Amino acid sequence: MSPSIVAQMLRSGLYTAIIGRSVRFYQSTGSTMDDAAEWACAGAEEGAVVVAETQTASRGRLGRRWISDEGNLYFSVLFRPEIDALPLLSPLAGVAVVRSIRQVAGLYPSIKWPNDITIGGLKVAGILAESAMSGSLIQQAVVGIGVNVALDVSTDAEIAATATSLNELAEPQVDRSELLRRILQHMDALYLDVRRGRSPIPEWRRWLDTLGQRVTVTHHGTSNVGLAEDIDDLGNLMLRTDEGELLTLTAGDITLRAAQGEHVPNA
Repeated sequence: MSPSIVAQMLRSGLYTAIIGRSVRFYQSTGSTMDDAAEWACAGAEEGAVVVAETQTASRGRLGRRWISDEGNLYFSVLFRPEIDALPLLSPLAGVAVVRSIRQVAGLYPSIKWPNDITIGGLKVAGILAESAMSGSLIQQAVVGIGVNVALDVSTDAEIAATATSLNELAEPQVDRSELLRRILQHMDALYLDVRRGRSPIPEWRRWLDTLGQRVTVTHHGTSNVGLAEDIDDLGNLMLRTDEGELLTLTAGDITLRAAQGEHVPNA
């Protein structure tokens, strides 16, 4: 993404109250997550956004590698939320991405719990949320979003079977500046709602394709198998195990299970 596209987004009119009042662009950087965190420590105001064309040290959830080639969308947003709002940042980002892809690309994505955006079971976007606290006080929270806009997944065997990109599915090709503008606008509106006491969880739940599925959830080396029954008010997964126990899971890597009991990867 060139600076002119970021400028184009701003010229088109961002119309936000909090998010996007300050924006930094890097042609190449290590990680927009790290850049936003450093900017926060230097006094950046809430809603600051870091956008990059490429990243050399990007990361996804659970420390996974995230490919950051040119032509896609990579950015991070700084929040300084109240403690009650912290677990809602990732869900509100998910809702914002789904809404924006529907509007800009005319596609119909779903959300794979907890924070992957998929189309036809293939991952098209991911969300990463990290926070820093001092005692019980939140110093900052950063939400990073990566969207596969023009990624050629066929060039990487590791992701070819699990990922896709918007330009493979949409016609005409997606305007990245418009997609970025829409996502930031929706994030802003949803965050204002959260500050007024309105949760994004009901809409987030509607987009989840995980509920009602028999799954394996793995986190920190521990696996639990059962039915993805529901989510709670904070977006935690309610998993009914084969033994009948109802577990509340805050994070994890989900794998669908076939009727015969075999594992079927879900991107």
